[in-house]
Amino acid sequence: MNAELKTGVVFGGIIITSVIFLAIIFIGLDEFTSLNPNSGTNMAPNLVGIAHYLNTSPEELTKRIEDKVVLYDIWTYSCVNCIRTLPFITSWDEKYSEQGLLIIGIHSPEFEFEKNPQNVKAAIEKYGISYPVVMDNDMKTWKAFENNYWPRKYIADHEGNIRYDHIGEGSYQETEKIIQQLLNERSMAMGLENISENKLVSIEEFEHTLFRTPELYFGYKFAQNRNQLGSEEGFQPEKIVKYSEPSIVELNKFYPIGNWKNNDDSMELTEATGVIKVLFDAKEVNIVTENYAQLEILLDGIPLTEKYAGSDIKSSNKIEVSTPGMYNIISSETSITRTMEIKIEGKGFQAFTFTFG
Repeated sequence: MNAELKTGVVFGGIIITSVIFLAIIFIGLDEFTSLNPNSGTNMAPNLVGIAHYLNTSPEELTKRIEDKVVLYDIWTYSCVNCIRTLPFITSWDEKYSEQGLLIIGIHSPEFEFEKNPQNVKAAIEKYGISYPVVMDNDMKTWKAFENNYWPRKYIADHEGNIRYDHIGEGSYQETEKIIQQLLNERSMAMGLENISENKLVSIEEFEHTLFRTPELYFGYKFAQNRNQLGSEEGFQPEKIVKYSEPSIVELNKFYPIGNWKNNDDSMELTEATGVIKVLFDAKEVNIVTENYAQLEILLDGIPLTEKYAGSDIKSSNKIEVSTPGMYNIISSETSITRTMEIKIEGKGFQAFTFTFG
């Protein structure tokens, strides 16, 4: 290999490595899977510190879990990545629950309002969840699994050994094949008829853009080590801050305007009206909020059109938010780079996070 060719190969390798590194930085850890083909080496921990049992009771769940293949889904209802996995999980429940699969949703909250059982009940009704959901409000079961991510799926065989571990979205066919494999192992061990080779669940997956704006946190505690507040006033913990109109709006940063209280997990509007601006790069924008408000959405100073309106925009370019949770406000077929302006009417409105797809 001559010198010029060697140089080209090395240079090409550097470019590829750099692209992969940048993709990891921009995307984060969206998906990771590990598989343990050998049983008996990693037992699933007990469910501990559970505050509320939904769609079940402690006694019923203890009985149901015996000799079952168990899919533990660690999630929280305002997490967009968790929400995107739910159609697959509910489909697996419908398809395999009578063949020995038990799905347990472990609801481990990110925000305080997600600890309210009424909010979680509303969410499981909205997403058609009929399998047991346990509310891990103190994150004790989360810690027992040594978990650090939403969502995360663990699958244990009928003897209680964790055989599969998947972080984030994706790998749905792989996951379902593991379910089928472990159900067949259970059938053989218990002298039952093996499950039929059913076709895999077919649901269109959300396709992430490679480079997109990262999640933006409004709470000063959540923003530690990932502060993307662009306003020169900065975070001022537990204080009401008058944020001014920015002279420049930078990409991947957010700018509140008006009087906002800095909470550890959110910003709270302390007057009748306020504004949030953000320059984003994505094809989907979601906001997590609490308390009633009317939001008017503009893109590059123009009222949001139907072409880019998210699923929660019900009329024109406006949306009413009330129930604590996530709202989809921008949805595009392809990635767009736009300055979004949200005009808010509603004292007490709280913003927790922007997420992008």
